[in-house]
Amino acid sequence: MTTSHPTHDTARPDADAASGRRRAASRRAAAESRTGARDAGRKPTTTILVTAILVIVALYFLVPVYWVVINATKSTEDLFGTSGFWFGESFQLVENLRSVLSANDGIFPRWGLNSVLYAGVGSVLATYFATAAGYALAKYRFPGRRFVYVLVLGGVLVPGTAVALPLFFLFSSIGITNTYWSVLIPSLVSPFGLFLASIYASAAVPDELLEAGRIDGVGELGLFHRLALPQLTPAIVTILLFQFVAIWNNYMLPLVMLADERLYPITLGLDNWRAQTDRLPEFYQLTTGGALMSVIPLAILILVLQRFWRGGLTEGSIKG
Repeated sequence: MTTSHPTHDTARPDADAASGRRRAASRRAAAESRTGARDAGRKPTTTILVTAILVIVALYFLVPVYWVVINATKSTEDLFGTSGFWFGESFQLVENLRSVLSANDGIFPRWGLNSVLYAGVGSVLATYFATAAGYALAKYRFPGRRFVYVLVLGGVLVPGTAVALPLFFLFSSIGITNTYWSVLIPSLVSPFGLFLASIYASAAVPDELLEAGRIDGVGELGLFHRLALPQLTPAIVTILLFQFVAIWNNYMLPLVMLADERLYPITLGLDNWRAQTDRLPEFYQLTTGGALMSVIPLAILILVLQRFWRGGLTEGSIKG
């Protein structure tokens, strides 16, 4: 007696395989459709124009750095006797940097430490204050909240040079001009950082998370330090980077506040050397070598923090 196997048992694997192939083909078609839709709206002329603009912007920022690197390797004679965009007769980078560090009884390292103090302490404290205030504006409702927002936006729009002279008169009346405090105290305020932290906190810190923390008995300071700060890490790094670079490159405020050369940051010290080039040509090389050394800490900081910076700027993007 023979038994016959049902045909649907043998056909089921073939049907499943065919169904899987159809689903894979459907996914490929959908992906190609999305890619085609993006490509269809992108004209070749637009791509070329955007690329050209980006190249011009990159050259605008990179050419001065290239010039400084090249000319920091030259002697004073080669600096004026050769092209500014290529090396001279002799390579004197080490000698020039050694001269920078020993000039004026070794004042340049002190300027560097002053810049690290102003930018390091100022940026860390300014970032903390801006993050705390931005979090409070985003997560608490209180009378005058809109007015505070208007003040913050006004602070973003007012340039720092416009308030340097009023600050000088204020600090002069209380006797703290020509001190570290006269540069540090204004550096602790970052209206842009406060605004950025407020916008980021309103989107990155859920109200449900804070309510859960309150139910568990966590205080308001604990909510900020233990729950909110980890969520705000990309914004914190972004604010820190912007504030550090702004304080490091600040020139007007130290120029107005400081008279003692030993309190100068690098920016003001290099300008002091540049002012002496008319009667002492060797200061050209000191200024160029000092400019090269002043760029190095910023380059290191940006290279270390750039992944956090990009993450903070693209946190709100949507995947297609």
